[in-house]
Amino acid sequence: MHIHVVQRGDTLWELSQKFGVPLNDILAANGLSGEEPLVIGQAIIIPRQATSHKVLAGESLWLIAHRYGLSLQELLAVNEIRNPALIYPDQVITIPPSKKPVTEVNAYTEKFGETGVGIVNEIGPYLTYLSPFSYRVQLDGSMTSLDDSAIIRAGYQHRVAPMMVITNFENGTFSPDIAHAVLSNETVQERLITDILAVMKNKGYLALNVDFEYVPPADRALYNAFLQNLVDRLHPSGYLVSTALAPKISAEQTGTLYEAHDYAAHGRIVDFVILMTYEWGWSGGPPRAVAPLNEVVKVLNYALTVIPANKIMMGMPLYGYDWTLPYVQGSKWAPTVSPQEAVRRAAKYGAEIKYDAESQSPYYNYYDEQAREHTVWFEDARSVQAKFNIVKMYRLRGVSYWVLGVAFPQNWYVLNANFTIKKLV
Repeated sequence: MHIHVVQRGDTLWELSQKFGVPLNDILAANGLSGEEPLVIGQAIIIPRQATSHKVLAGESLWLIAHRYGLSLQELLAVNEIRNPALIYPDQVITIPPSKKPVTEVNAYTEKFGETGVGIVNEIGPYLTYLSPFSYRVQLDGSMTSLDDSAIIRAGYQHRVAPMMVITNFENGTFSPDIAHAVLSNETVQERLITDILAVMKNKGYLALNVDFEYVPPADRALYNAFLQNLVDRLHPSGYLVSTALAPKISAEQTGTLYEAHDYAAHGRIVDFVILMTYEWGWSGGPPRAVAPLNEVVKVLNYALTVIPANKIMMGMPLYGYDWTLPYVQGSKWAPTVSPQEAVRRAAKYGAEIKYDAESQSPYYNYYDEQAREHTVWFEDARSVQAKFNIVKMYRLRGVSYWVLGVAFPQNWYVLNANFTIKKLV
């Protein structure tokens, strides 16, 4: 594929003619109807298997490699170029055939029933695991129930392995008290593990994901022991065990969110970890990219010092936020916006989409009907391609999405163009 950034005067028909790709193929790859106006700066997937690229004025070899999901080294080798700076306009660069690595893909979902089944039927081919969110652990070790049977059945139809998620989530936040009650009491812990095994057997779950957040720092060793206990009890039945980890950049990072998450221990004990590498830009915070690649890479660089790459799944968001300016701490939180809606909103208000090179994320500003200024940060084909390049470069186990139910057709096309999705079912 090729990712084209819309310039003034571009139309979908002209792009179809320019690249020799049927218009309907472009519409399908981008989730478009053809009625939408294009926005300057918008990323458009051109679904073609390119064998060559004619260098345009101002293009670098790195940019060309990035657009085709290749490494700079691959292009240098195939084209026998020693100095990547010595390329010139109209030079024809050979694009090597894509060799798609195999990867695992997880996605959390809070959508159940008919709506949830529809989503699973749509994106099931792109998933290894489906993680219904969540079984909420109580102080006594019991769990709330979840109406997940329908989406689990739908997942199996697409060879998607269901992954049970347990959390210490209560009343809209993660509870340190619930985490402590489970980790510090053997009787409570035994009840929880017994119930987990029963649910996994009855519902057909094949893996478990432990998402305990804001665990009291003093319970760090107890949390590690709990994970070992889970692995010892679940592995004999063939179940996988994973954890969700806060995005740390060092072992000494302070804060209740981070201190009890022992990267080295989790990397040693469980089958794989999911790094929650998103929410730098969050609904209640100041405007910025949700998953800035420069920050994500810092987390990965630390994680890889203590966790094998084949045990790391990199978290990715499927959404963005629309902040009203000026940002005031404690004021109304920014609403979530899908990448599809972000582009439609830019078109509605005449905004030009820009792309931040450091965070590798698109954004724009606009003024609404009340003359209030807004800033929108979201994801597009370019930003997910940049993340997939890192996954390939670091040879990670895969990626994990938060959260299904947000319209982002480009993501699934780019994912499929980069990887062969591993199936366990």
